[in-house]
Amino acid sequence: MSVVLILGSGPNVLNCRDWPRDPFDRIVAINNAWAVRQDWDDLIHPDDFPVARMPVNLTAHQRVIRAADYVPLQNMLGGFVYAGGTMAFTASYWALAALKPRVIAVLGCDMVYADAAKTHFYGKGTADPLREDVTLRSLEAKSARLMAMAARQNCAMVNLSLDQSRLVFPRSTPQDTARVTPNAMDQDAINAALAEETRLGYYVPSGKYWKEETRFNKDAIDALDALWLKAVLAP
Repeated sequence: MSVVLILGSGPNVLNCRDWPRDPFDRIVAINNAWAVRQDWDDLIHPDDFPVARMPVNLTAHQRVIRAADYVPLQNMLGGFVYAGGTMAFTASYWALAALKPRVIAVLGCDMVYADAAKTHFYGKGTADPLREDVTLRSLEAKSARLMAMAARQNCAMVNLSLDQSRLVFPRSTPQDTARVTPNAMDQDAINAALAEETRLGYYVPSGKYWKEETRFNKDAIDALDALWLKAVLAP
């Protein structure tokens, strides 16, 4: 597997409707993003995703990825408290573990909600980062962690968006994705952050971290996020 494209539900995901398929070996759609292009391969969604919003007919190469599929893989790479509780991060960790790509490119995952009337490509939706959630205190730090974990597996993370973004991934274009290399990271900072995760022990094997949220110290998570942000090297 070489290049995986992950599509979120941000308004700019519509920019990819006319992109050629050639740069991408696999396309992963999150939630409603399956409706953006017909040539997606994997649809990933949480268990409470409405049945009415599911695609009716799947082609032979299309499959649906549910919590039973992605929770164990995300746990392998740190779990939900550390890796972040949005489907954009979940989809990326699943793709990293399940598909073993060389590049993961994302679009429609910027998680910036300046226009309250149009938070998603289909209009107004319920955005994960706008809820009160201990795993989402710093989206930038969560994306830094994802980039670091990908780099440890020789995989590059890039953002194909041209808009303001909470992600710290470098920007790229569809045509350039095949040429990008794993992101340069501060290895000492990564090791310190992983050691702190081990010390804290905020792991929830079920993935249902909200049921145990009272045992998580927000100040400790903020300090951990600061460590992950130090791992990002300036370009």
